[in-house]
Amino acid sequence: MSSFKTKLILRVDHPVLGHTGDVIEVAPGFARNHLVPMGLAYDFSADAVRRIEKKKAEAELNRAAMLKDMEALAKRLESVQLTFVERVSEAGHLYGAVTSKRIAEAIEEQGLTIPEAHVRLAEPIRLVGEFEVPIHVHSEINAAVKVWVLAQEEEPKAEDEDVDSDETAETDAEASVEG
Repeated sequence: MSSFKTKLILRVDHPVLGHTGDVIEVAPGFARNHLVPMGLAYDFSADAVRRIEKKKAEAELNRAAMLKDMEALAKRLESVQLTFVERVSEAGHLYGAVTSKRIAEAIEEQGLTIPEAHVRLAEPIRLVGEFEVPIHVHSEINAAVKVWVLAQEEEPKAEDEDVDSDETAETDAEASVEG
């Protein structure tokens, strides 16, 4: 197997390979079949370096603006408190679970959009209590939301209802005996 690499300059930010203007080395097939034809990279040359300089500066400005927006989002997320009222067993375990999806939906109800995958819940919450749930906002920024899981109050069964149904049953039984 050859260890030969092709040198390219990224035209756009790529989550795995790097930022606009970065010089990267990749397998020749990946460069030839994917990056160059899709317009994601230029072949490395002095001309390509000159061409990419303006885009690189624009990309850095865009990244800075996006980072500022993400920091503001993280600050807003830090003030979010979510409450879930769930049915629980005698031992305090939830019959269901509070999942990343439910947390993402609850955050969205508060006007903030966070993809479910960015809710970094190690495993679904299955107990009553208070939890700090980490949220991945950006590659360099994380936040946490406070999640309260409360036990659903059981509605006491009214004895009057039982008495009424017993009286109705007795009245029906008397009617059928008389009839």
